[in-house]
Amino acid sequence: MNALDQDLQEVTAETVRMLSLVRASVDLARSALIDADVDAAERCVQNDRAVDELQDQLEHRILSVIARRQPAARDLRFLGAMHRALTDIERAGDYAVHVATAGRELAARPPLKKYIDMNRIIEIEESMIDTTIAALAESDADAARRALGMDEEIDELYEQIQRELLTYMLEDHRSITQATKLLSVGRYLERLGDHIENICEHILFWITAERV
Repeated sequence: MNALDQDLQEVTAETVRMLSLVRASVDLARSALIDADVDAAERCVQNDRAVDELQDQLEHRILSVIARRQPAARDLRFLGAMHRALTDIERAGDYAVHVATAGRELAARPPLKKYIDMNRIIEIEESMIDTTIAALAESDADAARRALGMDEEIDELYEQIQRELLTYMLEDHRSITQATKLLSVGRYLERLGDHIENICEHILFWITAERV
């Protein structure tokens, strides 16, 4: 294995590690929101610091590899795609923190409703991240496309959440504060899914040289 191949393998491994950290953040966000686990919210915040640190390290690493090795064609496309994906991975982690923080605040009061749809969105997003990791680690375009397709259900569930919460607000003005917070949570989850979708698009560009 030459030096460039070694560098590419290490960039792949560290990007997978960053995605895995975000996967852990999403799981902690679920515990904070669904189980009203206040400690999980704090752990999610701490975990996000590791995501941010790894992003900084990887950005410098990728630019260094490009400068030192002068890769071409598919290798250069991979490094460029990963450099762009880092921002989306980091932002996905940020939205997990937003969900966890909101969950901590919501835990102070009895839930307005069961968070069935939100729990389902989180399940989908965890599956999306798992599939995205497989796509990256195995250079698997089909896996990236499968992960992309999962976002449609998230959008449908988000619209359903919006309709339901607006109904709560119209029927009982006392629910407005709590429902507004839950609307924000739904938006955070929807945006988190969008960033995972973007990551898959970067992976597909690397593998196929085509923009989705």
